[in-house]
Amino acid sequence: MMPRVQIKEKRQEERRRANGFVRVTFFDPQQVDVTGRLIDVSQRGFRMEHQCASLSTGQVVEFSHAEASGRARVMWKRIMGERVESGFLVLQPEG
Repeated sequence: MMPRVQIKEKRQEERRRANGFVRVTFFDPQQVDVTGRLIDVSQRGFRMEHQCASLSTGQVVEFSHAEASGRARVMWKRIMGERVESGFLVLQPEG
């Protein structure tokens, strides 16, 4: 029998489900616009599903979705076939 593995939750803020479109823009070296689906949001971040495998951890992007817009850093990326999920930390909200 395999031992149970416990994974410690690293999230510091509560996330809530969200819906709608997200647009992120970055330069590599030309402007790249990525659109995707908003999955969830928190006080200082969000997660989206998209198809841009070249969006990399550490990149700073401009973003816009129904609940916020501004600048964010890609904190992680998960590739699942043609589907990509990325988690973002909001650095500078517009406002």
